[in-house]
Order: sequence, then structure tokens, then C-alpha cells
Amino acid sequence: MVSAEAARNVVGIIGNVISFGLFLSPVPTFYRIYKNKGVEDFSPDPYIATVLNCMFWIFYGMPFVHPDSILVVTINSVGLVLELIYLAIFYTYAGKHKNGRKKVLIGLSGEVVFVAIIVAITMLTLHTHTKRSLMVGVICDICNIMMYCSPLTIMKKVITTKSVKYMPFYLSLTNFLNGSVWTAYALIKFDIYVLVSNSIGAVSGLIQLLLYAIYYRTTPKGDDDASPAKASEVQLSSTNHAATNRV
Repeated sequence: MVSAEAARNVVGIIGNVISFGLFLSPVPTFYRIYKNKGVEDFSPDPYIATVLNCMFWIFYGMPFVHPDSILVVTINSVGLVLELIYLAIFYTYAGKHKNGRKKVLIGLSGEVVFVAIIVAITMLTLHTHTKRSLMVGVICDICNIMMYCSPLTIMKKVITTKSVKYMPFYLSLTNFLNGSVWTAYALIKFDIYVLVSNSIGAVSGLIQLLLYAIYYRTTPKGDDDASPAKASEVQLSSTNHAATNRV
């Protein structure tokens, strides 16, 4: 009989694979930026936000905060590296983008300072795993819930336009699978902080899939496949959460 710990590890590995795919979802966008030598109207905000999310989940998964969470650390470490690469590309080609480079530098600098303050407070004032997990876990959940709720504006647009043009099916599907897998991971060995945001993410992904099924036929021919890079950009905030929580 498979032990709960073994089952949790298997589910966590599956979650890592799905989350890795989510972290790679912006690649077409950045290939477009590289090819055109410019960032056009793309925004660095989702990537900056995901860097913060990844840093907090890495801290959360450390043995001195929340033991037995190595799979949380691994996927978010990979995600952090990828997001920094994306931002480096954005910074390189943001020369003509109004305040583009400035936004990246200020955003990352502010996040490093903020994370450093939280780390210092956690390590110096909280001396048990329970208290440390509570403080860091709540912050992680707040970040994740904000990211998981970001597609609400896109869902509204789908309903009002009766078109799924800006809600790519595979990103919605992967979001649903990612949230579901990490929810299962959190339930096997109960982890309330991983559970809360990912269960919300699973519901969000399911709603997106239902909307896709409802409005796919009313989408004008060709619209569902148009502007894939832009559509990926629109959805990026939600996909980036899942992966961070991705965990």
C-alpha cells in the first residue's frame, strides 16, 4: 500500500511539471519582444509580481519555516530564475517604452527590500514553525489569491463580447489542472496555506473552462486563434500564480 508521504511526493512532482509548463507560457511573448526588438504595449507588472510570489514561496518552503516542503521550493526556484530572465529581456528591449526600465528596477528593488524585512521579522521574532508558517503562509496566500482572481476582468470580457479570443483554452486548462493538483497535494498532508489559494485557483480555472465551452461557438471565426502572444500576455497574471503556488 502506498504511503501518504509517497503519494504526496508523486502528486507534488506532477504539480512541479504542470507548474513548469505555466512558467514557460510567456516564452512566445518574449520571443516576440526579442524578434521585434521592442516591448510594444506589454507590461512588466505580471512578471514583477510573480518574482515576489516566488520569493515568498521559496521562503515558506524552507525547513526552518515549513518543513517537508522541498517540492514547493524547487518549482518556485525554477520560476524565480525564469521570471528574472523574462524581466532581463524586457529591460533590454524597453528602451523606448515609457518608464519601462524604471518600473522594472524600482519594482524589483522594492520587492527585495520588502522580502528582506519580512524574513528578518519572521526569523527574529517568531521562533516556532507554526508561527513562521502562519505569517509567511498568509502573505503567500494573499499574493496567490490576487493573481488567481486577476482573470476576472478577462472573464467579464468574454461574457460581454461572447468571444473567447483573449482567453486561450490551454492556459485555462493548465490553470485548472495546476490548482487541482496542488489542492490534492495540500490535502494529503494537510497544508492550509497551499490549500486555500490553490483551491481558489482550481475553481477559477474551472469557471474559465465553462465560459470557454459556452462562448466558443459564438466567437467569430478566427478570433479564438488570433493574436496568441497578446492573449498569453492577458492571461499571464493568472498563470503565474498558479505556478508560484504552483504551488
